[in-house]
Amino acid sequence: MDFLQLTGKQIVVFGVANKKSVAWHVARVLEEAGTKVIYVVRSESRRAATEKLLAGRAVYVCDVEFEDQIESVATAIKSEHGQIQGLVHSIAFADYEGGMKPFHATGKKQFLRTIDISCFSFIAIANHFKELLVPDASVITISISTTRMASENYGFMAPVKAALESSLAFLTKSFSSFSKVRFNAVAPGLLKTSASAGIPGYVDAYLFAEKVIPRGAAVQTEEVANVAAFLLSPRSSGINAQSIVIDAGMAINYFDSSVVAKVVDAE
Repeated sequence: MDFLQLTGKQIVVFGVANKKSVAWHVARVLEEAGTKVIYVVRSESRRAATEKLLAGRAVYVCDVEFEDQIESVATAIKSEHGQIQGLVHSIAFADYEGGMKPFHATGKKQFLRTIDISCFSFIAIANHFKELLVPDASVITISISTTRMASENYGFMAPVKAALESSLAFLTKSFSSFSKVRFNAVAPGLLKTSASAGIPGYVDAYLFAEKVIPRGAAVQTEEVANVAAFLLSPRSSGINAQSIVIDAGMAINYFDSSVVAKVVDAE
């Protein structure tokens, strides 16, 4: 039974870097649901690195920091594949040149480059792919479970993700003048990805999350991918301009008595 009604659909996925990527997990779920996935990776070296992983699939190169490349890849995909039913933006980059600093010491150049790649690219992709998207297409991006938790080791990425989430409403409103395209985000808690491994203190935060989550186990990337596939499917047609939190209940349990006791007893 094709419950998600994704069989035969074409969906473009930006952002696969390796087998731990959120983008790869989303793509794999989509393919299992009968979707034809069209892949877009950042560079020729990334295409070479993922050659085995993406063997037999359509793979294009686009560095979203350069808008002309976004326009070019949209033109190429339109020419070779025609219209698409969905699009996944799984791209994030933080320019931490010079090391982690207090938020108030964030450099203008660093912040603007980060917001360009991590946020504006979503808007630019939507714009240049608008002619490819069918009238009721679904477009999603990857956010985070909260942009209000001021974690020092995440630097200025939370404000950037907040801008990304805000763009959902404005893209939805803008596109509504000529289509019924939906824009949503999946917003996972802490995940085991190659990108997260490079964040200072992330492992400790991940272990803390496992203690606080009611079920005692962290969110799995596959769980995020399942929600993403649902948002890309016609089954989620009533969901628009939303960020769906996937944290396995962590937000309700920060003050778990056993965790609090350990902190208090250690003082």
